Amino acid sequence: MSELGLTLARLAFLGLMWLFVLATVLVLRRDLKQPAEARPIALGRTPRPPRQPKVPKNKAAKVRGSKLIVTDGALSGTVIPLGTADVTIGRAPDSTVVVEDDYASSRHTRVFVVDGVWMVEDLGSTNGTWIDRTRITNATALPVGVPLRVGRTTLQLQK
Repeated sequence: MSELGLTLARLAFLGLMWLFVLATVLVLRRDLKQPAEARPIALGRTPRPPRQPKVPKNKAAKVRGSKLIVTDGALSGTVIPLGTADVTIGRAPDSTVVVEDDYASSRHTRVFVVDGVWMVEDLGSTNGTWIDRTRITNATALPVGVPLRVGRTTLQLQK
């Protein structure tokens, strides 16, 4: 091979190597980008207090439930009676409902009552909390009979 051919082959190889490095950096950058609701709070900053959810007055009488039933997942068939206390769902041992699920966070979701309406709040989980097919980002009313998904576990509010 001539001197010119060898030099061109070296330059082509060097160009391919740089393209590979650039593609790797772009993929890593895209994978490390997190949505705003999943970003951790910076050290030294105090978190803002959670907003009080707005509850329509006319729905307060309609949306009432007395128990959460696990319809799908490892705890299928479990009934959680609801009172006035908050119900936390997650992998942490101090959660009200301990879910052994790789897709659930330690403190994943909180279910609480406001003016007779059961509300669901995602606690900054990685995979999110879903009501039916909608991912929730702030406190949302939980209608009776609509699936609530936490990781691979599905729950329903029942009367």
